[in-house]
Amino acid sequence: MQPGFVYLETAVPALKWDAKYATADNFTGAPVDGYRANRVVGTVQLANALRDVAIRAQGEGLGLFVWDAYRPQRAVRRFVEWVHEAEDTRTKAAHYPNVERARMIELGYVAARSGHSRGSTVDLTLYRLDTGALLEMGGDFDLMDARSHHGAPGISPEAAQNRAHLKELMGSCGFAPYENEWWHYRLENEPYPDTYFDFPIE
Repeated sequence: MQPGFVYLETAVPALKWDAKYATADNFTGAPVDGYRANRVVGTVQLANALRDVAIRAQGEGLGLFVWDAYRPQRAVRRFVEWVHEAEDTRTKAAHYPNVERARMIELGYVAARSGHSRGSTVDLTLYRLDTGALLEMGGDFDLMDARSHHGAPGISPEAAQNRAHLKELMGSCGFAPYENEWWHYRLENEPYPDTYFDFPIE
């Protein structure tokens, strides 16, 4: 493991995860370069801040469910390559039904550099500790659509309330949201603001 990084479950109580980019269940339709194991990794500072969020959430009968945290730079490069490949529509309905694949960089859904590669950004949601069920958020992870934006119209009152609650929990522990993705949060006081790592997750 890269010094300064940990597996998040070693620090965050009741953490659940499914590292989507280690599987074929993601917008590229295949496991992504750099993800050699279905694990979630981040900086020590990210893990400690998420622990604080999890402790607050546990008091409400909730836990944290993570899809991605540290992302190797090679995976980011693969996303950019994928954007420029010919459309095959395999994942379009699930991940970008109303967006042209070639416009994903322009619209802010894919970038040549990602805060995830600095190790202190996380994609997550909330789940119920008693049932294990994910809270309704009005759209799935990596739905590249206006419906995923904070404040999006057309989602249910329950989903809007749950998004707002996640945002409040994360904000209270030092995280900033990303406007286009309700699940995406960056630790504001991140330890490596100018370093993009590329070690594999294994």
